[in-house]
Amino acid sequence: MSAPTATVPLNAEQTGRRVEEVLDRLATSGDPAATAAAEELVRSLMDFYGAGLARVLHLLSSAPGDPSARLLGDELVASLLVLHDLHPEDRDTRIVRALDTVREHALDVMDFDEPSGTLRVRARASGGCGRGSGDEDARQAAAAALACFAPEVRAVRVETAPVEPPLLQIGSAPTGAR
Repeated sequence: MSAPTATVPLNAEQTGRRVEEVLDRLATSGDPAATAAAEELVRSLMDFYGAGLARVLHLLSSAPGDPSARLLGDELVASLLVLHDLHPEDRDTRIVRALDTVREHALDVMDFDEPSGTLRVRARASGGCGRGSGDEDARQAAAAALACFAPEVRAVRVETAPVEPPLLQIGSAPTGAR
């Protein structure tokens, strides 16, 4: 018997929002017993899956060669581990891992403000014709990746690095040439 697979890729952020929406609908229905039962069901399932994930991590980390690296790089698995506070990597490592998945935006971490959950990143400006995809695209891509790997990041602020001056201006002689 093979493990079931999802036909549609799951997104942790969307799934979390959907669970919250269903619980909110139940809460506004006016039936406190149904709301309490649904919340208890969600808590029980979270405990069950959390215990299972903890066991999987334990078994993998005790195996020769530690094959858990592939699991930690998977968005769905990583988001489940973070959700259950089981992810073995610290927040900063998970932030770097997330930004690695959006490498095309060339983002460098500047700092993280823990109280507000704001991550400040710098987009390296391109030296060619045009800047690439723009700060808003970079912010959206980073926010989506961080939602899975580092949900502590609630906002992303992108700053653009200054463009380095060219080493040689076209039509000018190099410094010191005569």
